[in-house]
Amino acid sequence: MPAGTNGMQLTPMERLAHGFGLIEGPVWIPGRGLVFSDVHGGGVHCLGGDGTVATVFPHRRGIGGMAVHADSGLVVGGRNIAFKSFAGGDTVVLLDRDPEHGNVGYNDLTTDPAGRIYAGSLGSPVFEAGEQLPGSLHVIDLDGTARVVARDVLLTNGLGLSPDGLTLYHSDSRRQTVHCYDVHQDGDLGEKRTFAELDDGAPDGLAVSSDGAVWVAVAGGGCVAVYAHDGTLRDRIAVPMPMCTSVCFGGTDLQDLYIVTGSDGVEGDREGSVYRIRVAVAGLPVPVARIRVP
Repeated sequence: MPAGTNGMQLTPMERLAHGFGLIEGPVWIPGRGLVFSDVHGGGVHCLGGDGTVATVFPHRRGIGGMAVHADSGLVVGGRNIAFKSFAGGDTVVLLDRDPEHGNVGYNDLTTDPAGRIYAGSLGSPVFEAGEQLPGSLHVIDLDGTARVVARDVLLTNGLGLSPDGLTLYHSDSRRQTVHCYDVHQDGDLGEKRTFAELDDGAPDGLAVSSDGAVWVAVAGGGCVAVYAHDGTLRDRIAVPMPMCTSVCFGGTDLQDLYIVTGSDGVEGDREGSVYRIRVAVAGLPVPVARIRVP
């Protein structure tokens, strides 16, 4: 299906920033702009409304997912799930890794309307050769306690909730599948179901729009695939870079779709870019995290 066949794309795609290794974890913060991480180059950066990019948190590598926290900071993934305050100070670990029990770190994450965090763990390092072991899906409750709510995820990636908060979508990149789960009132999940299967490329980060559609960055496929709430492919938006890693909605009306990429598939290792297009449907606001910070 060619790009924009259902009128989803209203404007040409703009490249707003480039020169990064592997961009991940885009988050729109009103009054600040688009915040994103560089997995390989390190750091958390912010693309402001004037087009300039500033470093918010330096150094930390491997951040695959982020969420805004109510205590004026970010929850970030990577070697652990941690809180970093915009005011500075020490990083606070909220959920540590456990290599002896098959948890070497975390990739993407999201929040639910109550402010809980869902985060996917990695069973083995992503960028190292060898057997790739499955990870799990964890939920961190408001009191800071955590538990496993799903298992057997070969490569955990994008996470997002439906508009009513009753369905959780979850990319498993190595299975080329987006799964979904029923969400219970206490944050537990029902049985894993197949939502969408991809033939060309792997599902990476995802975002949900206000009409219930799921917008999936297709790593290696150079596009964003848009699925209706029943899993039907509704549109495919072409992206200039093959390694399309994640998406989020932003702007004052959440109708700006931000798309981030890595450098794989093109010449050079600092070609990760941030793109923006105007789309016909607003994104779903992502709730802030409200879990207790020790």
